[in-house]
Amino acid sequence: MNVGAFLITFREALEAAIIVAIIIAYLKRTGREKQIKDVWTGVGLSVLASVVLGAVVLKLYGGLAEKELFEGIASYLAVIVLTSMIYWMATKGKNIRAEIESKVSTAISPLALIGFTFIVVFREGLETVLFLTPFMTQDLAGTLLGLVAGLAGALVLAYMIYGVGMRINLRTFFYYSSILLVFVAAGLAGYGTHELIEWAEEEGMHLGFIEEPAYNLGISEDSVFHHKGAIGSIFAVLFGYSVKMEWGRVIVQFGYLIVAFYLVLRAYGKELPLGSRGPKVENRS
Repeated sequence: MNVGAFLITFREALEAAIIVAIIIAYLKRTGREKQIKDVWTGVGLSVLASVVLGAVVLKLYGGLAEKELFEGIASYLAVIVLTSMIYWMATKGKNIRAEIESKVSTAISPLALIGFTFIVVFREGLETVLFLTPFMTQDLAGTLLGLVAGLAGALVLAYMIYGVGMRINLRTFFYYSSILLVFVAAGLAGYGTHELIEWAEEEGMHLGFIEEPAYNLGISEDSVFHHKGAIGSIFAVLFGYSVKMEWGRVIVQFGYLIVAFYLVLRAYGKELPLGSRGPKVENRS
C-alpha cells in the first residue's frame, strides 16, 4: 500500500466528510431536513466526477510518449495544490463551519444546494486526483490500495465524530497531518525535478551542475533500503528519500521543505505551540 496515497486520501476524504456533516447538521438545526437528500445527490455526483477525472488522467498518461515530462509537471502541479490546501487549512480552516453555514443559508432551492455540495466536495476530489497522479504513474496498485484505505479510515473517523459524538481536536489533527504532508509534498517536488532532469537529458539539454549527482549512497536495487525496496519505498513516499539525487533535486526538495515548514509553523505556532490547543469538534445538531 502506498502510504502517501493513504495519508493524502485520508485527509482529503475527512475534510469532505466534515463539510458534508456541517451541511447536514445545519439543515437539521434550521428545519430543512427534507433537503438532506439534495446534499447526498451533490456528494454522489462529485464522487462520480472525481472517478471519471481520475480515469481520464490515467488514460492520457498511457498514451503519452514523453512520460518523464508528464510526471514532472504532474508532480509540480500536485505540490502547488497541496501546498495551497495545507496553508489554507492553517490560516482559514478555523472558520470553515461559519463559511459553510453562511453559504448553505442562501442555497434555498434544491438545485442550488446540490450545486454547492457538488462544488465543495468535488474540490476535495479534484485535489485528491491531482495529488495521487504522480503516485499512480509509479505504482498504480499500491496507490489504489492506499486510496481505498484512506477513504475507509476517513469515513470511520467522521462517523465516530458526527455519528457517535466522539470528541477530537481537529485543529491539532490538521496541524500534525500538515507536517507529514509537507514531507510528502517535498518528496513530490524532488521527484518531479528528477523526472524533468531526465527528460531534459533525453532531449539533449545540458543543465550543468543541476544534473550532476549530489550524493550516491551506493545501495543496490535489490536491497530493502533502496528507495524502491520494501522499507526504502515507505520513506521515499513519506519523506522523499532516495539513494541518490542530483543537485537540482536536492535544492528543490530541501528548499521547499524549509520554506513550507516555516509557513506551516508560523500559521499554527501562535495557537498550537505544543499541538495542545485548538477548538474541540463534537457532534452538534
